[in-house]
Amino acid sequence: MKYKIGFIGAGNMAKAIIKGLLSASIVKEDEILASASSQNSIDQTKASLKIQTTLDNTQVARECEYVILAIKPYMVETILQEISDYLSPDQVVISIAAGITLDQLAEWTDHKVRLYRAMPNTPAHVNAGMTSLCTKISSEDPSYSYVISLFEAIGKCEVIKESLIHAAIAIHGSSPAYVYMMLEAMGDAGVLLGLPRDQAYKMAAQSLYGAALMSLETGLHPGVLKDQVTSPGGTTIEAVASLEKSGFRSDLIEAMVSCASKSIQMSTKK
Repeated sequence: MKYKIGFIGAGNMAKAIIKGLLSASIVKEDEILASASSQNSIDQTKASLKIQTTLDNTQVARECEYVILAIKPYMVETILQEISDYLSPDQVVISIAAGITLDQLAEWTDHKVRLYRAMPNTPAHVNAGMTSLCTKISSEDPSYSYVISLFEAIGKCEVIKESLIHAAIAIHGSSPAYVYMMLEAMGDAGVLLGLPRDQAYKMAAQSLYGAALMSLETGLHPGVLKDQVTSPGGTTIEAVASLEKSGFRSDLIEAMVSCASKSIQMSTKK
């Protein structure tokens, strides 16, 4: 194959992944090919990322060892039907389209390639993403560890059963929105208490980042980390008690269950 990795679609998530791969030296610029539907899009992509680009999706299928489908879900079947005849058994196809199952991908590629389904989230844009990866490929296959490394270039990656994808959507796919709501509320509280808004947001964002990093770095149970902050009779336990009284944790759990339920509902409508 002429290229190691090809992207069909050159939108924001594709560009985030490409930037991560280049930053981590997983591949070089001349080992990546990306296709898009407009000349303006491929011109911008080539100028900003210094990779090769094309208007021809079949070129990506013909010339790339790993093909990443970075397109909208409604486009996947049509695109795979377009490129299927150009795919071969030694290639790998990775879809990041929400709601498209491995069985659908297999059907639309005539069961001829190794398939992976990935779900990265938006913090991939700052190399702090979380990706859930599903596949029926054995962990002994050479592509297995390599595909994981692609998504570890933009953050963390966990391999899960496909049946758990709806839970993953609730936990990390949609959760940046919940965190931004919390960040905004914390900023508003800071303003209410007299802080300038820019300082309040910075303090809140750094605190959220630091708390998450401590959880990842220490591996301690969240309850243990919480207890390290809550001194007897102090300010933190007063805030924790108020949150418990208002149902903070139960509301968050209920919201995530609702998110997963909606994902299931949307999937079964296809």
